[in-house]
Amino acid sequence: MTIKVLIVDDSALIRSVMSEIVNSQPDMEVVATAPDPLVARELIKRHNPDVLTLDVEMPKMDGLDFLEKLMRLRPMPVLMVSSLTERGSEITMRALELGAVDFVTKPKISIQTGMREYTELIAEKIRAASRARVKARTLQPAPASGQLAALRSPLISSEKLIIIGASTGGTEAIREFLMQMPSDCPGILIAQHMPEGFTSSFAKRLDSLCKISVCESQGNERVLPGHAYIAPGHSHLLLARSGANYMTRLDQGPPVNRHRPSVDVLFRSAAEAAGKNAVGVILTGMGKDGAAGMLDLRNAGAHNFAQDEASCVVFGMPREAIAIGAAHEVGPLQALPRMVLDHLASQGSRALRV
Repeated sequence: MTIKVLIVDDSALIRSVMSEIVNSQPDMEVVATAPDPLVARELIKRHNPDVLTLDVEMPKMDGLDFLEKLMRLRPMPVLMVSSLTERGSEITMRALELGAVDFVTKPKISIQTGMREYTELIAEKIRAASRARVKARTLQPAPASGQLAALRSPLISSEKLIIIGASTGGTEAIREFLMQMPSDCPGILIAQHMPEGFTSSFAKRLDSLCKISVCESQGNERVLPGHAYIAPGHSHLLLARSGANYMTRLDQGPPVNRHRPSVDVLFRSAAEAAGKNAVGVILTGMGKDGAAGMLDLRNAGAHNFAQDEASCVVFGMPREAIAIGAAHEVGPLQALPRMVLDHLASQGSRALRV
């Protein structure tokens, strides 16, 4: 089945280049283009597209205002086209909160040349968006997610670690997971597929919402309870040991599974450095990055959790991990934080009995 795409951008050049990219793919076609949201609104009614690509900053109606109305009145898969600026990254984070499936960035170099180099990435993200589970969203956090009770066990908090990997749909899944974490939870390391320039805004947004402290990792940090460290968009994040302490390490080696940061790289480093003291969590995402690394975690004695299909935006990475036997438990996103903390609490009780 051909994926019908509507392109909304105030730049005639971007509309032209995006149309060329989409129409070059055998499984998708541009059904229409629009220079602003007002025109787009009528074209949505006329063509009923499968995926909408939307410029973050638009004339006549702000892109966020349009997205908010769209996701409330006619939820559909939206792929944001964002600029690599601080303002662009902040707006993009808000768009993902509102329900946009994913985003691509406009290249810094020649738009025409740069966008054509992105052909494979854009096509892949449109395919993922067409398969995404989209629900009506608002900027209000889900009230059902409340913060979970404290662990009240220094041994668990200092000895154990939570290692998280995600991709498409992951920014909101990570937000929901972290917002439930109590202030004494074990240290958390996170690899989310995201370009350089966006991970800082992502971390700052989470830090303002969560009880725990959230930061973009700078490397060589001691991993502390009640803190989460997000891989920067330019580097792989690794876990290492330094004496009795866990430390973060950054590595700018080549992409793994076409990604840097890569979930496999993080999981494998945690398998080596933490072994049975790690808890692996794989969330919504396109592709298979993280599946093999999660199996390494399991083989090293870690206990692993995967998000279930019904609650994933894209059931790719968790499906691959489940298929190769890397996950011990599978559950809906809203239940995963409790499942993880219950497992950690049971480990603490067992240690005390021993």
